[in-house]
Amino acid sequence: MNIAIIFAGGSGVRMGAGIPKQFLEINGKPVIVHTLDLFENHREIDKIYISVLADYIPYMQKLVNRFNLTKVSGIVAGGETGQDSIFNALSKAREENPGDSIVLIHDGVRPWITYETISRNIAGVKENGNAITCTACFETILMSTNGKKVETVPYRKDTFAAQAPQSFYLDDILDAHEQVRKTENRYDNLVDSCTLIKSIGRDAFMVEGNRGNIKVTTPEDVYMYRALLQYKENEQAFGIGLTPNNLLNN
Repeated sequence: MNIAIIFAGGSGVRMGAGIPKQFLEINGKPVIVHTLDLFENHREIDKIYISVLADYIPYMQKLVNRFNLTKVSGIVAGGETGQDSIFNALSKAREENPGDSIVLIHDGVRPWITYETISRNIAGVKENGNAITCTACFETILMSTNGKKVETVPYRKDTFAAQAPQSFYLDDILDAHEQVRKTENRYDNLVDSCTLIKSIGRDAFMVEGNRGNIKVTTPEDVYMYRALLQYKENEQAFGIGLTPNNLLNN
């Protein structure tokens, strides 16, 4: 069983749109629906669970019905943090599915992953027990604790940007969450599932992601995503296969 866990419990303050950014419509569909479509149409994905702000659960259900998202098996309330939202969705999935199911944890506002990236995540979990989507950094990364003075500069060839999905066996990632939730600091400074499992001493393994896997968080991201969609819509005019699966690899 391969399950997508889509977390979208944020309030969208940085977007300044008046509604949570995951529900902002772009080209006639909310961002989260663009994201869900990728998993809905992927042949290896069996089920989808979504976590959203509690007040938006009825609206999310209407979107599921309107866009015929037949793989959605549950919608749960998000939590205080992104990790709480993920935990809630994972817990719902565990109630209904085997513990050895593969779960792909994905941000609801990352609507431009490729089908190949999803498949690499599933294969990566089978091979190594987990899979963290990454892309090589093309810019120099600086380390600074105060945001003013450069303290270290790691070799660029050794730096990668972690993205999503981040994928695991269901029981493994739930166990990691339960360990962390028992600690005094809980999810403090644990920005994603990769940092969560590293915090309890587990190894994490990378799989290659695709360029353009942006997180739609600011107005500038909206413009970028609209441009990507425009390229997709005009693929015939450009004479090459401009689709989410190959646009950024050409």
